[in-house]
Amino acid sequence: MLKIGLTGSIGMGKSTAAKLFADAGIPVNDSDAVVHDLYSGEAAPLVNAAFPGTVKDGAVDRRKLGRQLALDPDGFKRLEAIVHPLVRKRETEFLKRQRAAGADMVLLDIPLLFETGAEARVDVIVVVSTDPQIQRQRVLAREGMTEEKFDMILSRQTPDTEKRHRADYLIDTSHSIAMTRERVFEIVADLKTRIAKGDFRNA
Repeated sequence: MLKIGLTGSIGMGKSTAAKLFADAGIPVNDSDAVVHDLYSGEAAPLVNAAFPGTVKDGAVDRRKLGRQLALDPDGFKRLEAIVHPLVRKRETEFLKRQRAAGADMVLLDIPLLFETGAEARVDVIVVVSTDPQIQRQRVLAREGMTEEKFDMILSRQTPDTEKRHRADYLIDTSHSIAMTRERVFEIVADLKTRIAKGDFRNA
């Protein structure tokens, strides 16, 4: 079973690309969605113990957590030590289910793929990218986003130029959704051809 790793910096259109892969019939494991679910469940008490006052009504309040992290950059490491093992556990369960279902390929949507060394767990890397100005416009249009917060997020992410260099496939979302969809379906078709040829014998 081929494991596709999908990544891209904030505001690049990664979530849209992931949905398009799902539209193409590829099972998708969305790390962001998994984290959201964990924040409402088993991760909540662990996060609250490390960052007191960040849980409300049994779920992590992302804004409160974000404010604490902005004041304590080292807190990211503590948070990752809590969340990443739980995310990996969910990913392993997803892969087991899809393998049992006979899937020929799956997509792992991993925002921090390069930053966490997750490239070692996938067979092919797809990077979603766009023009830096478009990226900035998209991100700053989000509710609660500021220039400072955006810059802090970027500082923790592998530069887009490096991601592009390390990609097996690139999706440019600077244009229309239709063009992005066409590119996603093109990648899926190419991967199916390569699987049939036996290019991924160890996958």
